[in-house]
Amino acid sequence: MTEKLFEADNYLKSCEATVYHSDEDGIVLDRTVFYPMGGGQQGDTGQFLTSEGNKIIIKDTRYHPESGKIIHIPEEETIRLAEGTIVTAEIDWARRYALMRMHSCLHLLCSLVPAGVTGGQITAERGRLDFDMQEPLDKQALTAALNRLINADHSRSIRWITDEELDQQPELVRTLSVQPPRGTGRVRLVDFKDIDLQPCGGTHVANTAEIGVVQVAKIEKKGKRNRRVSVVFAE
Repeated sequence: MTEKLFEADNYLKSCEATVYHSDEDGIVLDRTVFYPMGGGQQGDTGQFLTSEGNKIIIKDTRYHPESGKIIHIPEEETIRLAEGTIVTAEIDWARRYALMRMHSCLHLLCSLVPAGVTGGQITAERGRLDFDMQEPLDKQALTAALNRLINADHSRSIRWITDEELDQQPELVRTLSVQPPRGTGRVRLVDFKDIDLQPCGGTHVANTAEIGVVQVAKIEKKGKRNRRVSVVFAE
């Protein structure tokens, strides 16, 4: 199983790692700072640097749930690296930081809308959540409420609970269609102090003020019980 360095520190930009496996599907390292696509958040991009000075552009990162491996997908499909090769893995930090800001923003949005979440997507430019509700939402009021929470400088922390503890607190799970990943015996909780607490494996900023000014760009009715809220950065 690939060691997920990003779980402990979302601000790590690079690491030295050893190639565990390399084939037509991609490159697997023994440890990585690259976040794989999941929870609606896009996978990281970046580059690998070898001691010989070679540069390998990574265009996407995916997770293999059965093996626990994180697969780094190079831009050129023919690239192979020998097992045991040492590389420096560097993420595209500007893109990752934008993803962290938007993912954090959607946690705040989740706290403001009293409904279960049926879907979502996070890119470096925008994010959206689908809510299981019939009632209309006010775009301007929601924008103002989001920015108040952002400007209040709420800190973010991480803690872990067991699967059994999560079973005893089902209200922590806001997503209706996807359950938190299990199998390791513990679940990662993301806590925006006094705002939102829920299981999440994604990457987030340390303080809400880092998100910056946002705007609810659109609220759409996508079904009898579905309101889609799209958010963008205001700058």
